[in-house]
Amino acid sequence: MRVYGRRRAGVAAGLVVGIAATVACGGSAPVSGAPAAAATAQAGPDYVPPEVTPPSRDLTQADFDQMMADLSNWGRWGDDDELGAANLITPAKRLEAVSLVTEGITVSLEHPLITEEAPDVPFPFQRRMLGVPDPDAEPSDYGSVSDNYTISYHGYSHSHIDALCHIFYKGQMYNGVSQNAVTEDGCPNASIINLHGGIVTRGVLMDIPRLKGVDYLEPGTPIYQEDLEAFEEMAGVTVRPGDAVFIRTGRWARRAELGPWAVSQEAAGLHTSTMPWVRARDIAFLGSDTALDVVPSQIEGVRLPVHQVTIVALGVDLFDNQDLEALAETAARLNRWEFMLVAGPLAVETGTGSPVNAIAIF
Repeated sequence: MRVYGRRRAGVAAGLVVGIAATVACGGSAPVSGAPAAAATAQAGPDYVPPEVTPPSRDLTQADFDQMMADLSNWGRWGDDDELGAANLITPAKRLEAVSLVTEGITVSLEHPLITEEAPDVPFPFQRRMLGVPDPDAEPSDYGSVSDNYTISYHGYSHSHIDALCHIFYKGQMYNGVSQNAVTEDGCPNASIINLHGGIVTRGVLMDIPRLKGVDYLEPGTPIYQEDLEAFEEMAGVTVRPGDAVFIRTGRWARRAELGPWAVSQEAAGLHTSTMPWVRARDIAFLGSDTALDVVPSQIEGVRLPVHQVTIVALGVDLFDNQDLEALAETAARLNRWEFMLVAGPLAVETGTGSPVNAIAIF
């Protein structure tokens, strides 16, 4: 079911980056043949990233609106596409990820579910035990116990992944589908069920506090393109098409040291001026230990612009509130900032996202 609103934007029309001619779209579905092989060749170890001229950091609402049109992936994988940038993860890309496993070390990216209300946890995780044994009763031959979970996972509290139907821009979601398609029954288009086969790809951690020689970034600190490229140079790693890239700000380290704060009001994160770089690198998934956006957004009148560009324009699902502390420690110890990423969202038909326990494997 597809309900269209205004005319869909052109694919990367007037893209404000200089993308080398050797980097093609690679816009084939994961099950395709030759196009997938071509995309993988571009994304392999010999990949040369395109040069990107950063836009101004002093962005206006009009600049943001233009960016939404210029960077759009709408129609790139077909008018009925619901996967978005996940199309960049081909079978060959998954095999590349598998080849990165040499140590047998696994690291979870999920933060333990928080059960106490706090400034950054307005809706704590709730659990109710069912069938608790009576200590005064005689044990039977067979017994069991279970529990019931309740979680409101979107926001700044719990580790989760956003589906492409989660965010709207001017009444439309990814690929030009009207927000009016969403009903009380959920999202009939671009829901989290499209990822129920699992996410397996090359993961890259970009540890920005380590780059800057601090334990964590202060809330409200913007991360710019120059920071991302400086980390690549420092770590000897290059972000390539089809990657899942995780940006560490040190949110959980700061919380452990200083206590919780209202992350929805002030958070370190990507500045909107990094979005042409993200588009040029053909990143498949993005994640961070906050909700990715720098907050406040530094664009007057625009809330969560990075969420809007990535999810709506690029078709990039986001991993929010990931706990990247153990991952950063492991990557630094091994001096390896790339790994195999595995994640399996809940198979919720018409769902807007899912709690998720993503696993990095070295």
